[in-house]
Amino acid sequence: MKPHVLHLMRGQIFDIGGYTFFTMGGASSHDIQDGILDPEESGFEERYWRMRRGRARFRVKGVSWWPEELPSDEEYEEARKNLDSHDWAVDYILTHCAPTSITRTIFPNAQADRLTNFLEEIKNRASYHYWLFGHLHDNKAVDKKHILLWERIVQVI
Repeated sequence: MKPHVLHLMRGQIFDIGGYTFFTMGGASSHDIQDGILDPEESGFEERYWRMRRGRARFRVKGVSWWPEELPSDEEYEEARKNLDSHDWAVDYILTHCAPTSITRTIFPNAQADRLTNFLEEIKNRASYHYWLFGHLHDNKAVDKKHILLWERIVQVI
C-alpha cells in the first residue's frame, strides 16, 4: 500500500484533518442483466465466448464479480453502531452507490436494494454537509449536498 492511499473500510467513521467521514462501500452490479458465469461450471468457456460474441451484459465470478459486492450483515451492524456513537452526525459521507431517492433522481426506474435502502435511512437520519458517490458513472451535483463523481478528483478538505 502506498503511504498517500487510504483504504476506508465499510461502515467506519474516520477523522481526517479535523473532519469526520462516514464510509460505506459496495454496490449491486448494474450491468449483469444476462447473468454471472462461474468458471468452475462445466461449459464455462463455451458460454463465455457465446455471450461475448452476442454482446451480453454479464460478469464472471471471481474475475469481474464477487458476492461481497454488497455489505454483510456485520458491516451494516458496524455502520449503525458507529453512526450511533457519533449521534448520526458527520461532515462527509463517502459511498460507492447512492441512497435510493438520489439514484432515482438520476435514473427514475432504478431498482432499490438493501444497500441503497440502508443509505436512504442514513440520508433521512444523519446530519452531514456533503455526500459523495460515484457508482452511476457521471460527474454532477445532484443537489446542494449530493455529489456524483466518476472521472473527477476533488479536494474536500
